[in-house]
Amino acid sequence: MDQTSRGEKYSPYRFFSAEDWAQFRADTPLTLTEDDLKRLSSLNDPIDLDEVRRIYLSMSRLLSAHVEATQALFKQRARFLNVPDAVKTPFIIGIAGSVSVGKSTTARILKELLRRWPSSPKVDLVTTDGFLFPNEILRERNLMDRKGFPESYDVGALLRFLSAVKSGLMDVRAPLYSHLTYDVLPDDFVEIDRPDILIFEGINVLQPGELPKDGKIVPFLSDFFDFSIYVDADEDILERWYVARFMKLRETAFRDKESFFHRFSELTEDAARAVAIDIWQNINLKNLRENILPTRPRADLILKKGGDHRVKEVALRKL
Repeated sequence: MDQTSRGEKYSPYRFFSAEDWAQFRADTPLTLTEDDLKRLSSLNDPIDLDEVRRIYLSMSRLLSAHVEATQALFKQRARFLNVPDAVKTPFIIGIAGSVSVGKSTTARILKELLRRWPSSPKVDLVTTDGFLFPNEILRERNLMDRKGFPESYDVGALLRFLSAVKSGLMDVRAPLYSHLTYDVLPDDFVEIDRPDILIFEGINVLQPGELPKDGKIVPFLSDFFDFSIYVDADEDILERWYVARFMKLRETAFRDKESFFHRFSELTEDAARAVAIDIWQNINLKNLRENILPTRPRADLILKKGGDHRVKEVALRKL
């Protein structure tokens, strides 16, 4: 039973075509420009202003309603508890989905739209890449070929970070990651200082993780989310996008001698394509099937993309 399927009788979702979804934007203004989109879109993940109008403005309006409702509940609870000086904790949005599906573009566009609301909220964005174990540790544990799988992340650090943010602490540090060197930057951090909204993006953010055998209480990442989004596309489409991005990087970033993947820039086109397909099928597709796709039914909102990178269907969890 696939509860995220439009034809499923017992689905907890309402399904909308992109055209129907676009009607929910109402009078939400378009505050982005073409230049903004060039800056925000990821490599080989095209997006235009029409897609922002069709999909993202309605999402912005929906999220605004959720944030306002949460803020109202916070004020009511503060009055109930008689704590007028209580500190409001950030509204956290989790964004999950496969490698190459376009999570980063979705996260960056949402950040820009949300921070341009009339109330000018403070919006921060953090990705889980910085919480991967350093390559040195992954090599010691023979996990370099499983980078991106649950066991390749410092789950304790992830939970401590989100716990600190949701506790209302100031200047919570999140480690940074270099896609050039393919490694965590040991001394570089971004500080998250009580934003109104935090977007937390990564392939694994909706995974529940393994339950302990000793009866200890362990939270999951999604326990800290106020709203969650899954960006979706069919496997054959994802493979095509991944290979196309790999080939584009072979002609650009991989040519940098500091790049972890520099060796691939020297391959013939056919050899490089074969490497990309092998990485997809033996690492990314396996991770998608075993760990990422099973978390799709845990999302509040699912964006289903077609082969042209445009969202063709939206699924919203019923209240």
